[in-house]
Amino acid sequence: MKRVIATGVFNILHPGHIAFLEAAREIAGDYGELIVIVTSDVMAKKQKGKHVLPAEQRRDVVGSLKIVSSALIGDPIDMMVPIKEVCPDVIILGFDQEISEKELEEKLEKAGINADIIRIKESKKGEYMSTSSIVEKIRNSK
Repeated sequence: MKRVIATGVFNILHPGHIAFLEAAREIAGDYGELIVIVTSDVMAKKQKGKHVLPAEQRRDVVGSLKIVSSALIGDPIDMMVPIKEVCPDVIILGFDQEISEKELEEKLEKAGINADIIRIKESKKGEYMSTSSIVEKIRNSK
């Protein structure tokens, strides 16, 4: 069974997230697992400067999607902790995730994990395909 990891903050679940997770599910295949690591509150604040919902709620929302096999919260300090626990065959990166494939390859090699890395090259097009665009819309609708 192929184990595929996708990661993200998932501040406000939107169509861009769904497209990303659908692409990851397709890579996992019908009989594979799609395991989503939701960024911890500590790391989300470091990466984005904030988070909207607590990690437990973000995990529960993502985990409730049919295309997701399971969802867990990432480690607040070391991104490799849950990756070591899952020991994936493939790690999916979103087009806008800041980590480079080379940097992740080095971390995986150091941890003794042999996983393919696939970056989803583009996002679904349309309005409100990012958390920031949704937040901006809410701010401007007052």
